[in-house]
Amino acid sequence: MPVTDEAIEKIKAMIVSGELGPGDRLPKEADLAQRLGLSRSSLREAVKALSLIRVLDVKQGDGTYVTSLAPNLLLDALGFVVDFHRDDTVLEFFEVRRILEPAATAMAAVAMSDAEIASLRAVLAELGENPTVEALVANDLEFHRRIAAGSGNTVLCSLIDGMSGPTARARVWRGLTQEGAVERTREQHLSICEAIESRQPDVARAWATVHVAGVEQWLRNTLGSPASVLPPG
Repeated sequence: MPVTDEAIEKIKAMIVSGELGPGDRLPKEADLAQRLGLSRSSLREAVKALSLIRVLDVKQGDGTYVTSLAPNLLLDALGFVVDFHRDDTVLEFFEVRRILEPAATAMAAVAMSDAEIASLRAVLAELGENPTVEALVANDLEFHRRIAAGSGNTVLCSLIDGMSGPTARARVWRGLTQEGAVERTREQHLSICEAIESRQPDVARAWATVHVAGVEQWLRNTLGSPASVLPPG
């Protein structure tokens, strides 16, 4: 194992074991290097790597601290990876969305407060009668973001947020080229919102599946890609 990887694993072990917890300050570099049997240079490289993925926070003139380790913080690195996707992988992102978003929508139908549902309806109401495609997609992203947050699961919410960016361009493309796409999106959003409002998780899940799978299938047809197996119904 490379020396830097070994250093990363040793610091990780201290955190996993509870020896270092969220917000704790790491021992001084010289002391920690001696304790872990590492060179100071390999320790510095490990700290640099762990700070990049938001496990550690290096505060100049103060010290190095373990972050809060909150899921949304740690999963920020996912956004960095997602930014390197190629156009030919966008269908794979839609496949992941089709798995995650219906589950989040069903959970939101149980977990969202009445005030959160009212805010969700307000998002839909922000669109005028003839919105631009760009405005619709921005509204769509906010609508789905609120539902993911409303699921009450911060890990699921962070994963869905990470998946949203690569599919945004395809959604704009569909809105510009497919007849009736804008109105269909609005109608499906309303059906999802009504299912959440009436506390029907199975119905909410079904509408979310229809909504995401519809864009995915349109893109497959447009690209001439073979369809994957969609859920029954």
